[in-house]
Amino acid sequence: MATSKAIEPAPEIAAPADRPAAVPLRKRVRQLARQLGPARMVVLLLLLLAAVAIARLSWQMPLINAPERALYDARATAMAPHVGQDKRIVMITYNDETLFNTGIRSPLDRTLLANALGNLDQMGAKAIGIDILFDSPRPDDDLLKTQLRAMKTPTWLAYVEQESNPNTIFYEQQKFLEAWHADVRTAKTRPTSVLFRTDDDSVIRKWPDRPKKLPPLMANALAPVDAAHANYQGNIRYLLPARAAEGQEEPVFANIPIDAFAVPMDAETRAGFADLVKDRYVLIGGDIIDTDQFNTPLSRFINPLTGQHETMIGLEVHALMLAQQLDGAWATPLSSPMLWALAILVVLAGGLTSLIDMRPRWVILAFIAQMAFFIVVPFWLQRQGIDTTTLPAFGWALGWLFGYAAVGTAARTVGSRQRAFAQSALGKYLPADVAAQIMRDPDQLSLHGERRNIFCIFTDLEGFTKLSHATTPETVARLLNAYLDRLSDIVLDHGGTIDKFVGDAIVAFWGAPLSRPDDGTRAAAAALAMYEAGEQFRIDLAEGVPPLGMTRVGLHVGDAIVGNFGGEGRIQYTALGDSMNTASRLEAANKSLRTGVLISAEAAARSGRDDLVPMGRVTLRGRAQPVDTFTPRPDLSPERRARIAALVAAHAAGDKDAYVTCATALAKEEDQDASVLFLIERLDETEKGESYALS
Repeated sequence: MATSKAIEPAPEIAAPADRPAAVPLRKRVRQLARQLGPARMVVLLLLLLAAVAIARLSWQMPLINAPERALYDARATAMAPHVGQDKRIVMITYNDETLFNTGIRSPLDRTLLANALGNLDQMGAKAIGIDILFDSPRPDDDLLKTQLRAMKTPTWLAYVEQESNPNTIFYEQQKFLEAWHADVRTAKTRPTSVLFRTDDDSVIRKWPDRPKKLPPLMANALAPVDAAHANYQGNIRYLLPARAAEGQEEPVFANIPIDAFAVPMDAETRAGFADLVKDRYVLIGGDIIDTDQFNTPLSRFINPLTGQHETMIGLEVHALMLAQQLDGAWATPLSSPMLWALAILVVLAGGLTSLIDMRPRWVILAFIAQMAFFIVVPFWLQRQGIDTTTLPAFGWALGWLFGYAAVGTAARTVGSRQRAFAQSALGKYLPADVAAQIMRDPDQLSLHGERRNIFCIFTDLEGFTKLSHATTPETVARLLNAYLDRLSDIVLDHGGTIDKFVGDAIVAFWGAPLSRPDDGTRAAAAALAMYEAGEQFRIDLAEGVPPLGMTRVGLHVGDAIVGNFGGEGRIQYTALGDSMNTASRLEAANKSLRTGVLISAEAAARSGRDDLVPMGRVTLRGRAQPVDTFTPRPDLSPERRARIAALVAAHAAGDKDAYVTCATALAKEEDQDASVLFLIERLDETEKGESYALS
């Protein structure tokens, strides 16, 4: 009988990893601290401390506090409760129609107020607050004073003083106001402070302070306030009206023109109006265009009904503060230690995020989560009744960014030092710009070539061979290095690749290993800049050094094979092809054509330059195919360049009359320009469309 054999599970095969193992964050932090060194570590800590200060104190910092206020206004508006009309408070106002009907604008009609108070006093209001300053006389003062002294309803009259509110009242007005209050004060009629405090941007966001010289604030005077919040200076809770029906909104506080209460009333009429006032807090003041209007957080955004940035009358601000007090809706501020702790946490989060070594999707998720924290949490805290007028939401984001940048820069500094060492080793065998690309993409170190359309530049310094025989080797080396440094910087500044140095000559190209849409523009600009740098080099030569000739430059565009060529032991990144040879021949042709820079027609068409002058069609040495040549002449006016172009065009078209006319005029005008005179000489020796063969 066969025996059964236990089947053992096959050993588990690990899935091939598609990326190197991530370096733990804790290890990366230790490596960074060790590799930075003491000096850089001190700088990093100072930057992080500055980031923490921004993340905590942004409300107090110029420039930064503006976005903080804007974000708070957005929170206060978005999180404002939508409520129905508050039946506890009613506003009775002088409006523009009232002023028109009375014909009295300032001071407000006090007879109207006296009549209204006489009726209101019999309607059972809890208390009356009057936000009108009696700081200047009117003929009907005695009538109003008599009514105020007779009030049975607790009545509070607006009072300000110059020291705490210098922009509202001057000295003589204050003295008159004090005397007025002293004349009407009774057990029921007393003064109340109507002081507001606006931020630097003229927006009311917080309850004001209570200077000791002032009577109680209107909201505190009208209704009882608990002792714990008697000096509350947190944010004002702004309210928005709930929509009663589609397209209709009922204001948070009823607003009734004072005219309705100022008419003579009998007992029956007064009883009909009493429902609007009985057991309510009555606020009396102005609702007048351009007077006593304040910006609030709600003003920052356009009202969807009016399409305007709406301001708010001071009387409504008092009503909002009174409603907040009646509801006990005091916002709770975050403590200073908690704000400092949060500032430190967000800066550390930014710094550690820059060191995360995870898959890109996890890095993106971590970034999104932190950004969501900065956006969502302040709004959530506002909704929860937290006073966010000191919450540095923008400061958090800025502190996080500073932390990210500071730690990330420190990490890149360490990494760049390591890469610089490796790149310097590659730089012994390859051009520096190619070495940098290979550092980014090591696969490019392999031996291969590819066909690319490139712009090729060849240069040559006239007279350097003679100089090398006439001075010491040390001087030759110093001058050559200085010259090549100048021209090399121009190539690199214009995004070119340096192929090689051949004595005093430079070979460079654009379009490889990186290709850009504006390679032609960059190459043409570099060609002229190299010529001009060579001329400046001649001027800068020290006394006693034999003179040098001009730097000649040739530029052509065409296909070439570009890549690493050589062997496994020694390679060179270079370009091979006919386009390189043509550029070399153009450089040499400058000597014959009396020019400094020669650009082929193909390169000129893509150069983006408007200062090119045609130098005619020539057959270069060792070449069978003619080349149309151009040279940049920014020193000539557009009119002079146009006349030279017309000369060449007339010759190409075989228009002898036009050619002779142009040639005669140019020979006189450009009699000192060797390149133009030789152009005319060459064209004279050739027929229509023929090229001039350079020997």
